[in-house]
Amino acid sequence: MPEVADIFRARGPAWRRTVHLSLGQLKVMSAIEQCRSAALGGHVLRCSGCARTEIAYNSCLMGSSV
Repeated sequence: MPEVADIFRARGPAWRRTVHLSLGQLKVMSAIEQCRSAALGGHVLRCSGCARTEIAYNSCLMGSSV
């Protein structure tokens, strides 16, 4: 099942051209789109048992005071 961020990333740019959003709404939408994506960086996880690697992208809440 897609997450809200997936939908925003896929359809957000086109949708924003058809509606008027406040600056606050645009900021929230942008933060959701960037959350857990390469835009915020990430780190590599590596299993010490099988050496499988996986990229884990940072959350939009990492480092915030929330």
